[in-house]
Amino acid sequence: MEHFIIRAYGRTELAQCYFPALNPQVAYRKLQAWIDYSPHLRERLNAVSRNPGSRVYMPVQVRMIVEAIGEP
Repeated sequence: MEHFIIRAYGRTELAQCYFPALNPQVAYRKLQAWIDYSPHLRERLNAVSRNPGSRVYMPVQVRMIVEAIGEP
C-alpha cells in the first residue's frame, strides 16, 4: 500500500482519494459531511485559510483532515 502524501489538493481531488469509487460530486459532498462530523475540524480549517471559499486544501489543512479522519 502506498503512503499518502501531504501536499496541496483540490477539494474534489482529495475527496476522490477518500472515496475513489464515487463520482466526484458525491465524493466531495461525503468528505464535507465527514469534516462537519469531526468536532471543530471545519473551524480549524477555516482558521488557517486565507480564503474560506478556496477550491484547494493547503498542506496544513490536508494534515488536519488526515489527523481527524485518517489517511485515505
